[in-house]
Amino acid sequence: MTYDLAALRARIPALAAGTAHFDGPGGTQTPLPVIEAITAALSRPLSIRGDGLPGERNAETVVVEARRAMADLLGADPAGVVFGRSATQLTYDFSRTLAATWSPGDEVVVTRLDHDANIRPWAQAAERAGCTVRRADFDPATGELTADDVRDRLSGRTRLVAVTAASNLIGTMPPIAEIARITHEAGALLYVDGVHYAAHAPVDVEALGADFFVCSPYKFLGPHHGVLAARPELLETLRPDKLLPSTDAVPERFELGTLPYEFLAGTRAAVDFLAGLAAEPGGSRRERLAAAFEGIEEHEGVLRDRLEKGLADLEQVTVHSRAARRTPTLLLTLDGHRTEDAYRFLAERGVHAPSGNFYALEASRRLGLGDTGGLRLGLAPYTSAEDVDRLLSGLSAFLGRRADARG
Repeated sequence: MTYDLAALRARIPALAAGTAHFDGPGGTQTPLPVIEAITAALSRPLSIRGDGLPGERNAETVVVEARRAMADLLGADPAGVVFGRSATQLTYDFSRTLAATWSPGDEVVVTRLDHDANIRPWAQAAERAGCTVRRADFDPATGELTADDVRDRLSGRTRLVAVTAASNLIGTMPPIAEIARITHEAGALLYVDGVHYAAHAPVDVEALGADFFVCSPYKFLGPHHGVLAARPELLETLRPDKLLPSTDAVPERFELGTLPYEFLAGTRAAVDFLAGLAAEPGGSRRERLAAAFEGIEEHEGVLRDRLEKGLADLEQVTVHSRAARRTPTLLLTLDGHRTEDAYRFLAERGVHAPSGNFYALEASRRLGLGDTGGLRLGLAPYTSAEDVDRLLSGLSAFLGRRADARG
């Protein structure tokens, strides 16, 4: 498909500052239509949702449209879309709610590949419920997490498996549909962290087999908050802590307090913006999103190849992103050099490539990188070949400078 990168970049005001952004896994830059939607929502009357005054109707429309947009993005039922402050907050909320259904001796499976937001909430909830936490390992040499790695941790007492759809540290995309199948055969629920995945691949929660799928719009050009998708009938079985006068309807029973209407308006605009990247304007929004992600994957794949070939020419670079199926996210270490120093060197040259473990603490330790992690290079829909070349040139200069200093 035709991918008009210049037109896309022209609609993202922050790119005018000239920075080459490789920090997409931590949050993307915001397109003008998203900014305008947030401003428009705040410029019109807004109040608590209802059907009387304009402010009430505006708020209701924003929420309904945002649920429909996220349902189209995720292949979910709008009645199963829950909004929250962040993916971390939603996971903590659901961990407490689900733990109330567990008994001492039950088991929960997490993985060492995950962001800590899909490990610690479950571990803490399990500890309070008297349950056992079992950890599925991944192969640090290949970066792969297989269904067999998860199967080895399942038992008749497993109540929930929590797994990432894509590692935010090294990009690995585990076989979620296969993991879902064996999880359900064991009689357990599957909670999928799709925060990194949803930014790079089309999502179909039903095809994935996820009972719960959580993501963050700010990773795919939207504003900062979290979204969870689940089957409405499953949500009906769960009883979260809530205020007595607040509604007991699903999905609202899981949304504590007043929703950030302006951010929901921005989220709907972000989904529409993504759908607008499709080469052909026809079809449903869901169909246009599928076409758009085909273009995004192709664009990011070409740039990943360019980046990996350039890194292969730098002898001091070790790339830890090695899985056969992964996002365009590379974790590097630099022989004899601190990646924090490389981050600062690149930043002085207008290249944003952050260093750290990015809350994937257990994955970083399993890779032998301790708590330090590495230099993470994340591509986004707006990344250009010029950005990649600037990054490679900067890394080469950094490594050359340090080599000269040692000599």
